[in-house]
Amino acid sequence: MSGANPWRGEASLIIAARPRVLRPSFAALVAAEEELGPLFALVERAGAGQLKLGELAALFWHCLSPRDDLTRDAVGEAVVAVGLVAASAPLRVVLGQILQGDAGPPAA
Repeated sequence: MSGANPWRGEASLIIAARPRVLRPSFAALVAAEEELGPLFALVERAGAGQLKLGELAALFWHCLSPRDDLTRDAVGEAVVAVGLVAASAPLRVVLGQILQGDAGPPAA
């Protein structure tokens, strides 16, 4: 199990041979926005297929929790290792969290 909680907008990505949690917390998203610019523009670029590999890796880096001993380069290498198609799954989760917030578990 990856430890990622989809109800909190978390996703997982294999980094250094282990599933790691991408947690788009407020602090993580503020840090990403400081580096990458407005989040709405980032979402628009992603939707238009214009998100750069470095932007994707940076967003994942800021959302990585905990970082432990991982480097930012390890995150970029993980994206390259799994490929853009596989990396798009956690990206959709993180972008969904940015746009929709915490949806919570489905009603019973």
